[in-house]
Amino acid sequence: MRVLVTGASGHIGWAVVPELVKAGHEVVGLARSEASAAAVKALGAEVRRGDLTDLDGLREAATETDAVVHLAFDHESMRAGDFAGAADRDLAVVQAFGDALAGTGKAFIGIGMGLTGAENPSLAAANPRFAVGRAVGELTDRGIRSIRIAIPQVVHSTRDRSGFVPTLIGIARRTGVSGYLGDGTNRWPAVHTKDLARLYRLALEKAKAGAQLHATTDEGVPVREIAETIGRHLGVQAKSIPSEKAADHFGYFAPFMTIDNAMSSAETRELLGWEQVHPGLLADLDNGHYFTGE
Repeated sequence: MRVLVTGASGHIGWAVVPELVKAGHEVVGLARSEASAAAVKALGAEVRRGDLTDLDGLREAATETDAVVHLAFDHESMRAGDFAGAADRDLAVVQAFGDALAGTGKAFIGIGMGLTGAENPSLAAANPRFAVGRAVGELTDRGIRSIRIAIPQVVHSTRDRSGFVPTLIGIARRTGVSGYLGDGTNRWPAVHTKDLARLYRLALEKAKAGAQLHATTDEGVPVREIAETIGRHLGVQAKSIPSEKAADHFGYFAPFMTIDNAMSSAETRELLGWEQVHPGLLADLDNGHYFTGE
């Protein structure tokens, strides 16, 4: 298949693009800069210059391919505090791709998770990306083979430079404490980037329209264990941070420290024959690559 990949030079795209190329797919990577274009080309993909603000360009690119893998997201705005705005812009991108692919039966793979049971307005309001995930799911009603992949909070590898783990490491280095909240038993699900890339390929090749896939190899790692592993590697104390001091200690990241989300991938494994090959989160931390830079 000829596959358009947005975010092709990013952390996940770095693994997805060569996984698809190796399997014989023809990949077109969207690149917004010369540096991104060079990175995409080095991964073995054809380069298409453009960005997520050019909706007409995205529609045109989608009509020229057999499938779209949408990985890009405005993380810079999210980290700056405009999560809702970033999600709104992502929703516009999904809708643009939907317009281009409607009635074709082509595949669209997006990041998202549907709400279980009745719609929960408070939950949707708390996470603006739920609206995006819902929109991806609704593409099946427009004659598109839409597939949602629920990405866990932690996607780890040697290329993880700005995710949950490097953020915690940076805070521990800055404060001299590897912190967690409460008793630290809240859990973050995780997956190695290369295992996730293989899931994307299997989804493209095998998953049916409307599929909801859970991309976890660690269903839920206690945050305290993550903090203790980080503390051991940095030579700093791991300890609980009082809730009233969370904002001071963790900064913008404080709300993420409260997440408790175990996510099972049992159905995904059975559906696609997907299995873990690369190290789990704690083993990957012990490999040491997260701690070699400052």
